[in-house]
Amino acid sequence: MAKGTDLKIGLALGSGAARGWAHIGVLRALEEIGIEPDIICGTSIGAAVGAAYLTDQMDELQSWAQKMGWLGMLGIIDLTFRRGGLVAAEKAFGRFDNERSNILIENLRRPFATVATDLSTGREIWLRDGPLMSAVMASAAMPGLFPAVRRDHHLLVDGALVNPVPVSLCRALGADVVVAVNLNSELSPLGRPNGRGNGGRSNGKPAAKAPVPEAAAAGGDAGSPALSHLTSQISTWLGRKPSRRTRFIADQIDDAHAQKPMPNALEVMAGSIDIMQDRITRSRLAGEPPDVLIAPRLAHIGILEFDRAAEAVEIGHAAASMLRPSIELALRRA
Repeated sequence: MAKGTDLKIGLALGSGAARGWAHIGVLRALEEIGIEPDIICGTSIGAAVGAAYLTDQMDELQSWAQKMGWLGMLGIIDLTFRRGGLVAAEKAFGRFDNERSNILIENLRRPFATVATDLSTGREIWLRDGPLMSAVMASAAMPGLFPAVRRDHHLLVDGALVNPVPVSLCRALGADVVVAVNLNSELSPLGRPNGRGNGGRSNGKPAAKAPVPEAAAAGGDAGSPALSHLTSQISTWLGRKPSRRTRFIADQIDDAHAQKPMPNALEVMAGSIDIMQDRITRSRLAGEPPDVLIAPRLAHIGILEFDRAAEAVEIGHAAASMLRPSIELALRRA
């Protein structure tokens, strides 16, 4: 609740796998501006961060996430798929198997709920009571990555399949003002210029073009054969040495004909999940808009890049801090 108001503030923390560490930064920023959510709802990684916040384990989660790295990720991989997913859930969540986490949702200090998907029927399932850890694990059971979770005679998987940003759930729990966090506001296509696709690294900026070798610019043998041939033809037409603009045009045409490497299985899976989440999120938010939407720019961070926690936290903190005027305006209008 914000200082000086009786309004119930709901916080909807969206899905996004590794991008979800940005939720930590968002919560830190809200604390700094004097806002404590009265209701927290989360989908997938949003459920995990929300649960850590309500059990006073934010510091531990942030420290663990920022120290994990790729070696830590390898420690939770199960290449046999015997448990129904690439990641062994008991190893991934084992770090938070403690007295604070092993409680009932209804005993938390604030109302909390998660979204999961019934694997048999495709129905959206709201988990508002019962064991906290099983609810979080069910909401975060990303197909192909984490195994499905059995709970109350249902086989449950990732809530992102039906409701990536649970605004509707916040309102159902009584929120007067809903602040939502969408981690997938920018679709991140496979084959980014200087990254490894959705599963690889990228700084989010276009790759710098290598200078065209002099021999290639003059129509010689160096550099790309297509570029050499094209610049040679243009030079003949113009009757002079190719200009910088001519070389630029030739470079663009050459790039268009260059074959891109085929993505691996994990990149295809990650890219497919990105597209799915983006489309579903757009549809749900159009019909169920929040009062304030925080959309950290995280497209350059792949959903499997869990080793980039520090960067994601910083981006989330900055995005929420910038929207302080919008949040305060929403509270005054409500």
